[in-house]
Amino acid sequence: MAAATVVLPAEWVRSWERSGRGEFLHLCRVLAESGGPASAASAGFQQALYELCSHAVHGALRHDQAASVLGDLREAREDMPSILADVFCILDIETNCLEEKGKRDSFTQLVSACLYFVSHTILKERLDPETLESLGLIRQSQQFNQKSVKIKTKLFYKQQKFNLLREENEGYAKLIAELGQDLPGNITSDLLLENIRSLIGCFNLDPNRVLDIILEVFECRPKQDDFFMSLLGSYMSMCEPQTLCHILGFRFKFYQEPNGETPSSLYRVAAVLIQFNLIELDDLYVHLLPADSCIMDEHKQEIIEAKQIVRKLIAVGFSSEKIDDREKEKEKEEDKVGKPPDNQKLGLLEALLQIGDWQHAQNIIDQLPPFYAASHKPIALALCKLIHVTIEPLYQRVGVPKGAKGSPVNALQNKRVPKQAESFEDLRGDLFNMFSYLGPHLSRDPILFAKVVRIGKSFMKEFQSDGSKQDDKVKTEAILSSLLSIADQVLLPSLSLMDCNACMSEELWGMVKTFPYQYRYRLYGQWKNESYNTHPLLLKVKAQTVDRAKYIMKRLTKENVKPSGRQIGKLSHSNPSILFDYIMSQIQKYDNLIIPVVDSLKYLTSLNYDVLAYCIIEALANPEKERMKHDDTTISSWLQSLATFCGAVFRKYPIDLAGLLQYVANQLKVGKSFDLLILKEVVQKMAGIEITEEITVEQLEAMTGGEQLKAEGGYFGQIRNTKKSSQRLKDALLDHDLALPLCLLMAQQRNGVIFQEGGEKPLKLVGKLYDQCHDTLVQFGGFLASNLSTEDYIKQVPSIDVLCNEFHMPPDAAFFLSRPMYAHRISSKYDELKKSEKGSKQQHKVHKYIASCEMVMAPVHEAVVSLHVSKVWDDISPQFYATFWSLTMYDLTVPHTSYEREVNKLKVQMKAIDDNQEMPPNKKKKEKERCTAFQDKLLEEEKKQMEHVQRVLQRLKLEKDNWLLAKSTKNETITKFLQLCIFPRCIFSAIDAVYCARFVELVHQQKTPNFSTLLSYDRVFSDIIYTVASCTENEASRYGRFLCCMLETVTRWHSDRATYEKECGNYPGFLTILRATGFDGGNKADQLDYENFRHVVHKWHYKLTKASVHCLETGEYTHIRNILIVLTKILPWYPKVLNLGQALERRVHKICQEEKEKRPDLYARAMSYSGQLKSKKSYMIPENEFHHKDPPPRNAVANVQNGPSIGPSSSSIGSTSKSDERSIEETDKARERYQCGVKVVNKVSSAIQKGNSSNGNSGSNSRAVKENDKEKGKEKEKEKKEKTPTAAAEARVIGKDGKEKPKEERSNKDEKARETKERTPKSDKEKEKVKKEEKAKDEKFKITVLNVESKLTQEKEKEKELSKEREIAKEIKSKETVKGGEKAPISGSLKSPVPRLGIMEPEREQKRRKSDTYPSPSHSSTVKDSLVEFKESSSKLFTNHTPPPLSKSKEREVDKKDLDKLREKSREKEKKDEKDKKERKREHSNNGREVPVDLTKRRKEENGAGGLSKRKSGSPCESPYPNEKDKEKKSKSSGKDKGGDSCKSEKLEKVLSAGKKESRHDKEKVEKKEKRDSSGGKEEKKQSLDKHR
Repeated sequence: MAAATVVLPAEWVRSWERSGRGEFLHLCRVLAESGGPASAASAGFQQALYELCSHAVHGALRHDQAASVLGDLREAREDMPSILADVFCILDIETNCLEEKGKRDSFTQLVSACLYFVSHTILKERLDPETLESLGLIRQSQQFNQKSVKIKTKLFYKQQKFNLLREENEGYAKLIAELGQDLPGNITSDLLLENIRSLIGCFNLDPNRVLDIILEVFECRPKQDDFFMSLLGSYMSMCEPQTLCHILGFRFKFYQEPNGETPSSLYRVAAVLIQFNLIELDDLYVHLLPADSCIMDEHKQEIIEAKQIVRKLIAVGFSSEKIDDREKEKEKEEDKVGKPPDNQKLGLLEALLQIGDWQHAQNIIDQLPPFYAASHKPIALALCKLIHVTIEPLYQRVGVPKGAKGSPVNALQNKRVPKQAESFEDLRGDLFNMFSYLGPHLSRDPILFAKVVRIGKSFMKEFQSDGSKQDDKVKTEAILSSLLSIADQVLLPSLSLMDCNACMSEELWGMVKTFPYQYRYRLYGQWKNESYNTHPLLLKVKAQTVDRAKYIMKRLTKENVKPSGRQIGKLSHSNPSILFDYIMSQIQKYDNLIIPVVDSLKYLTSLNYDVLAYCIIEALANPEKERMKHDDTTISSWLQSLATFCGAVFRKYPIDLAGLLQYVANQLKVGKSFDLLILKEVVQKMAGIEITEEITVEQLEAMTGGEQLKAEGGYFGQIRNTKKSSQRLKDALLDHDLALPLCLLMAQQRNGVIFQEGGEKPLKLVGKLYDQCHDTLVQFGGFLASNLSTEDYIKQVPSIDVLCNEFHMPPDAAFFLSRPMYAHRISSKYDELKKSEKGSKQQHKVHKYIASCEMVMAPVHEAVVSLHVSKVWDDISPQFYATFWSLTMYDLTVPHTSYEREVNKLKVQMKAIDDNQEMPPNKKKKEKERCTAFQDKLLEEEKKQMEHVQRVLQRLKLEKDNWLLAKSTKNETITKFLQLCIFPRCIFSAIDAVYCARFVELVHQQKTPNFSTLLSYDRVFSDIIYTVASCTENEASRYGRFLCCMLETVTRWHSDRATYEKECGNYPGFLTILRATGFDGGNKADQLDYENFRHVVHKWHYKLTKASVHCLETGEYTHIRNILIVLTKILPWYPKVLNLGQALERRVHKICQEEKEKRPDLYARAMSYSGQLKSKKSYMIPENEFHHKDPPPRNAVANVQNGPSIGPSSSSIGSTSKSDERSIEETDKARERYQCGVKVVNKVSSAIQKGNSSNGNSGSNSRAVKENDKEKGKEKEKEKKEKTPTAAAEARVIGKDGKEKPKEERSNKDEKARETKERTPKSDKEKEKVKKEEKAKDEKFKITVLNVESKLTQEKEKEKELSKEREIAKEIKSKETVKGGEKAPISGSLKSPVPRLGIMEPEREQKRRKSDTYPSPSHSSTVKDSLVEFKESSSKLFTNHTPPPLSKSKEREVDKKDLDKLREKSREKEKKDEKDKKERKREHSNNGREVPVDLTKRRKEENGAGGLSKRKSGSPCESPYPNEKDKEKKSKSSGKDKGGDSCKSEKLEKVLSAGKKESRHDKEKVEKKEKRDSSGGKEEKKQSLDKHR
């Protein structure tokens, strides 16, 4: 770099005399002083001199100027003449090439000027002869050239003349005779050397030729190594050191002809000479062919050809047999052309190995490509023989099997061979190096392979059992490391080159199985992924194995499993990893291959099974494969196929499970739960424990029994032949301490799936992963509980507080794992107590059992306190909490039906065995004995369980008083019970769902203090929307099963009064007034009677319907899927009411239509449920058969502290509305208020009636008239139903133009308006507008009411002449006609007729109201509040159910018309009433005080109906106190005034509100009434009366 930058600037040349010369001299001196001979400054100095001379040659400077400067610089450096000579030499060459003579002359002049300080000798060495001649340093250039040639010839090519063989043969003949004589002990090499010297001197022999003859004789006498080595050593002291090497090299060169073949004797002579250090290997190596570069090229070419073969096999699909045939043809063609010269380097290497010279042999191998030398069979065999010799003593000591007779290997008769191995420590020297150089070509010697493996096996035994010192451990670990390297680089690749040697595979497994699985799998990974790619031979073997595997797999079917299995076995003995890798790829694509492949793997060796386990794990952990399908909602099919294959193959064959289990645990550690599918399949197949949500009721019942019953009737597939496989799985878990870690990881991963793993994944997928994680935990925990011994289980599972607080396991999973431990401890403690105190009485046994329970569970009671905050234990005790979580269905009930079913199956089986004539007698006997023994086991198990259940129930009976503390309220107690106990466990498993339902029933049956059964059921059924929405698919199934069991109990109580009275009548769980803590009830009035219970059950059914419809209408996938699952599960007990079932059917049908194209899975579920629902439709009953629709008696209505308000009008317990149901609840509340207001008016009017009645007859008359009017109203209503199909069909809606709209258009518009109103919540501004409009309408309505009221009161005053009793009768009649014809349907249930308020609504709206509307709970407790609510609700209802608002002018006109019509109607009615009064007065005067026959009949009917008319006074809007009625009776006089006024005002409001809605249809109704009256009214009345009765 510096030389390129130092130049002589042109400015210096131009101002040379002034300053250029000085600056140049200064620069040159600086460069000369700053650097040595080889530095950058030295190069810069030479560059500067060259620039100066170049300027002089080109004429920029005069030659004398340049010469003077060079003269001044001659002292700058010592080698200045040599540097100048080099510069002149370069310029000489440059000027010779130029045709310009002037520059040549300038150069000559410059050199001539410098001759005085540059030596002539140096110039003669470096300048051209012609230049020297021009300078006058030589005379003639031609003569100078000739002289130099002669001198060189004399120096390098002239030799001394010796007597050659052809010229003087006597001396050589005597020499050969001396060398060829017998060599007895008295002839030494020194004596022979003296004779050879004499011959050389006498006959003037060439010493080099003599040496050559000595080597040739030595070559012919190989056994005389020591003699000739001594002779040659002495002879070489007289020669130059390189002479012997040159002579040997000349001999090797002689055989390097195309067809030459070097004799092995020459290789041996060279090897011995090298071993005795007479020649150097490096000196001889250069004389050998081929060159190293040629060998490297040849090696690369082999690899390329091998890869081409692999590529052809994989891409084109050639069979390996065709490729082998082509290779053989190529080899024959090459043989015809001519063999290349043999490889002398490999020949010398073989000879070195044969004589045991490992050091020099290793030097040669190091210079060749890896494993190139060992790939040649002679060298591999020679190296194997050397290893045989070296390991023989150690093998004879530790490796020879007992009883084996191995042929001994003789040691080499050479003192320079490697030291033989006497101990394992000696292996670390040359032996392991020999093996590593041998590589996969140990396959040439299977015997040596077996010896090495046996030595390794014995070392591993010693290593594993040795407890030696620290130093020895370091040494043994070093040996172990070397042994693993040998297994990796030599043993496993060598197995690949052996031709299906199963014995070697098993022998190798004997050593490999002693390694931990981590080491083994590392070896397999290296073998599969790296070894095959480094050896050309292994590449070809890999391709052939894949080709053969393809051939076998194409033909593998269920029918030819055996022959195909044998072929797979043969192929797997040598190359298992390649074969299994291909089989795995096929299984992942075609899952129907799994069963044939599993069956065909029975011919594998133990090593092959272990490699198969590794290949499975590698396939599972493949990072290139996506675990999800493209839709990201389901697990990929390849993973599912691998999981199925895992379960089948691990169950059938003895494969080590540790690696697979650890892989699953590692995946869980990093938050990946996909691979739990593997564990699930393995446990299911190996232990026979399956987890499915499709379990039948019979199986579920069997699962509540003992182990025998579970195995026989609890699973889809019978658990047979799983004893060995489950034992292997248990051993793998215990040996590697994986049982508890897997449980902990799965329990923690359940939340990890949601909060960590499921970040951006679809909700459907997250739910599936959660279910998979949870199901695997349940399955795995069940396996541990049923297979681990008591001691092992207690060792594995820590206490409950440690699980929850330290390991952060949720309580449900922690108790799930601890539950078997508690049962084991209690049973063992119970057995101890029984043995210690032998007593036969059952009572003593029970006491011992209770004592053992207390001893075992007392620490648990203390431990659970830390699981929740202290406030929780104010309501439920830790004892109750632990009892709930520690018991199972096995402890509560005995499945007698399942035991009987299985016993009957065995009896049938035994009968079939007897009837079978083809079965041999011995086999018959065995089978019958087996069935009999199993039958006895089942019966014994049933008896044992019955005793156990009795003991548990006795224990619970004693504990129950301390369960529920209820320090706050019973509502809070039930809340905590449901929140901490029922809900977490009911979705844990199917059997737990049944357990929760049965436990609630059990707590009820035990008459547990402070437990409200009614409240518990109500909280479960009232609002299931949020619970359903938060469930996964499997949790929804379990939750549905729980609801099904709860409904089963409720339905049993609902269906029969006797059952209800027996199981619920006097139980504290059905108290409706919850008094202070410690009060057990006993007052019959506080108990919920049967009829009110039926009302409550109907309310629960309605709540379920409402929640179901809400979920179905959300459009959310999870809501719809889960509610369909739940509905399917509870189908046996719900829906029972026809109209609820119809409502569900419509919604489900809508789902079917909407989801058919969008979400096929929802469509399939909806269609399935729809079909099942239709099949159940025939079993549904009308609502009036399900429960009595009239209001209950007053004493049945109770004000419950934080409890239910029971009755059809107050039909909600707990929370009454949810945020996502506001739009629905608003309309429900409005209807409820309206209905409540109507009832209040009825109550007030009845009170007025009582206050004004003067005697009993008048009261009875009024009641009779009231009943008569009521019946007339019902008759009219039924006549309307008969004549008009539905009221909605008669309805008409008036638009802005005053015309009637088409029916379809109205219904469509109203339906859309309703849907938008329900689904889109109103904004605040819109709500305010609506409120303002309602207020304005209310005020306007009040004004009209006051006007009409004043007019009507004036008219009424004119008629004061009539008696008050008749007036009251008339008022009651007008009220009852209004109520019976218009308002009564509103207070009914969903099946009631269409109310008048709904006439303006479209048909769809009426259907929706029939299925959805149920009065929401009324929290008002006074008449005053209910009246106010009635006014507000009635105005809201009128505003909500009117057609689109008209303009103000039109609205006023309509109001005026309505009032005019109303007045006309009221006048007509008054005229008719006056006529009726006159007729009745006449009859009364004629008959005296006698009561008409009709009235007496009605009075009887009224009394027989159970006082239904009295019940109408007891509505939930009344005062909650039962003595309110008495107070009303006492205040008769005040009731006359106040009651009358309130009656009038309320009646007017009621009439007006009804009239306003009826005004548009009055004409049509009057016409219909006249027609009915004229055409056979009497017959219709009779028919309607019969129907009513």
